[in-house]
Amino acid sequence: MNANLIDTWSNISSEEDTMTADHTWIWCEMIEAMDERNLANATVLDFGCNQGGFLRLLYDLRHFKSAVGVDIARHAVEIAEAAKGNRPIAYRSTTDISELEERFDLAFSHEVIYLINDLKEHAKQIAGVLKPGGSYYAVTCCHRDSPLWAMWRPQIQEFSNVSVPNHSIADIAGAFRETGFTVSVRRFLANAFIPLTDPSDYFPTDVDRLEVYTRWKLMFRFEMEA
Repeated sequence: MNANLIDTWSNISSEEDTMTADHTWIWCEMIEAMDERNLANATVLDFGCNQGGFLRLLYDLRHFKSAVGVDIARHAVEIAEAAKGNRPIAYRSTTDISELEERFDLAFSHEVIYLINDLKEHAKQIAGVLKPGGSYYAVTCCHRDSPLWAMWRPQIQEFSNVSVPNHSIADIAGAFRETGFTVSVRRFLANAFIPLTDPSDYFPTDVDRLEVYTRWKLMFRFEMEA
């Protein structure tokens, strides 16, 4: 089942090694935007956990009961496991979450869903590991409805060790509706202070950066029937 495991998601080490620092402010916004406030009894899944930073942050801010982080990149998972400290988190390398024995109240992914070729299969697997009434929050600004995606996609294809599909908002929402989820979405960063670093290949101007993070970065919520 794990025939497609890889060592790293990116063939450029800086793309992986700077991810925690670059994404922490976004993860804080994700945590603030979620409806659930008290996670004391919650079990949590991070799908595509990379080096594990999101679950460490979530636990430090909102102590949960337990969590599992999964990723297809073995080296990233090794780093995550070594960095977890005494937090109640298990990190695992897998391409098939149906193998997990745990069932979860909440699941998260950040900039992962756009890399999944078969969205319906992904929705089915998420449905299989969520408890009744559970929710999956999936955050991405990488979709073809974004004006910058046509420029970003070939750049990501250059360094990604996995294929880069071309999903729309409708593709993502439709796959989960067909699987039986209630689907909703928000532009969740409209109130955040956005770091204005130097122009880059991703953000040629400050306006581009502002537009992406206030208009095109979306937080989907997929809810299971209770």
